[in-house]
Amino acid sequence: MTTFSRGDVSIYYEESGSGFPLLLLAPGGLNSTIDAWGRAAIDPLASLADEFRLIAMDQRNAGRSTGPFDLHDPWGSFIDDQLALLDHLGVDRFLAMGCCIGCSYSLKLAERAPERLLAAVLEQPIGLTEENRATWLENRRAWASALTGTRDDLAFDDGEAFGVRMFDESEFVGAVSRDFVSTCATPLLVLPGIDAIHPGETGREIAALAVTAMLVEPWKDSPESTARATERVRSFLHDHGR
Repeated sequence: MTTFSRGDVSIYYEESGSGFPLLLLAPGGLNSTIDAWGRAAIDPLASLADEFRLIAMDQRNAGRSTGPFDLHDPWGSFIDDQLALLDHLGVDRFLAMGCCIGCSYSLKLAERAPERLLAAVLEQPIGLTEENRATWLENRRAWASALTGTRDDLAFDDGEAFGVRMFDESEFVGAVSRDFVSTCATPLLVLPGIDAIHPGETGREIAALAVTAMLVEPWKDSPESTARATERVRSFLHDHGR
């Protein structure tokens, strides 16, 4: 079990492969764990390990990682963990591949560390819309209830406040604004989602706003299109991982 500790935060991570560093930010909403990549249509742990130095992690308070609720800057607390882990591993410049909530983390990294993040793949970004607000509310409360039910150091009320700041008070992709995405200079490869939590219109809007973004669509409608999209992801990362 490989963990990195920073103050009262403990992050579980795994490394595999070799080559240019690729930070993997997994799907699963607030339960974003390494294991969740196995449910993704494009799983970089299965398809890219021979070509990149893969750095995968359980996000704070998901899986085997723990830490406090940062009520002041919830989204930023995850970015702090990610950048601290990369510092710990001696990684300066890196690529990122996010799926689901991992796309929001990737965009926040582009905002916070544009000189370090060279490019990012966004696989089915989340979108906060009126149509899915109730689902996000249900999901975040279930996460907070399960987490605080097993941790004496965390209170449900703080988990509720944390979720409100992350999702209820946010729009678009949560972590960053549309204004930021419209000025984002980090190259992005966007694979839109096809369901309520990962609305296709959100992925297409990211691609339309960001001047350096490329849209891949369709990519999930058949095994053949997913295979082509995987090759597109591979070539995109190789083009920018130098």
